[in-house]
Amino acid sequence: MKRFAVGYEFICRIIMMIVIVNVAFVAHTLLGLIVGGLFPSIAASYATFRSWLLDIDDRSWTVRRTWSTFHQAWLEELGSANLFGWPQFIVWALLVWEYWFVQHNDLGVVGFAISGALLLINLLYGLFVFLSWAVHVNFDEKLPWVVRTALSMVIARPLCSLMVLLLFVITIWAYYTWPGLMMAFGVAVPIFATMMAVYSWGRLPGMDVHVLEPMEQDNNSGIAQKGSLS
Repeated sequence: MKRFAVGYEFICRIIMMIVIVNVAFVAHTLLGLIVGGLFPSIAASYATFRSWLLDIDDRSWTVRRTWSTFHQAWLEELGSANLFGWPQFIVWALLVWEYWFVQHNDLGVVGFAISGALLLINLLYGLFVFLSWAVHVNFDEKLPWVVRTALSMVIARPLCSLMVLLLFVITIWAYYTWPGLMMAFGVAVPIFATMMAVYSWGRLPGMDVHVLEPMEQDNNSGIAQKGSLS
């Protein structure tokens, strides 16, 4: 019973942390007058969840710790996140416009082919954007390096990409089914889900569950040692 109570409290603290990140996201986006605060808020959300994941010894974060971690990351990302985010937004806007144009104009058989290609490109680009912010907050590297690494992850880590996509679809379905969830959790849930997927299957140096929490490997080694002794 005690174990159940501890697990229940831990889950509640995770939910509380996600809600606080969402509140901080909205507040800091408005603090930056939206134009200057949106992308630093996105980066700060990724950075906050990264810090939580790496805090293996104590993941029962308080409201104050979550907020202060977010705020500090937001201040640090004011310049770099805007330089990183706005070019992404422009490319995304062009891709969406092109897809909309093809969908609303009769281009014949060629139009179907172009529509399918643009849909695939938009899907891959969406995965790239999600993963690129995880790479951005995990490494202190230049923009071209981050872009190359994120693009390679989309292809080289198919399970990670699949989980990011699957979790995003589940989140959208949940928000559509229960709109109140979107008000409470906002963008924090898909960002949290992305970071969990990257932590579990992304194999990023410095943020890899197989290195930081090698429980399965330790158990296997322990079994091997017992077998050798026998």
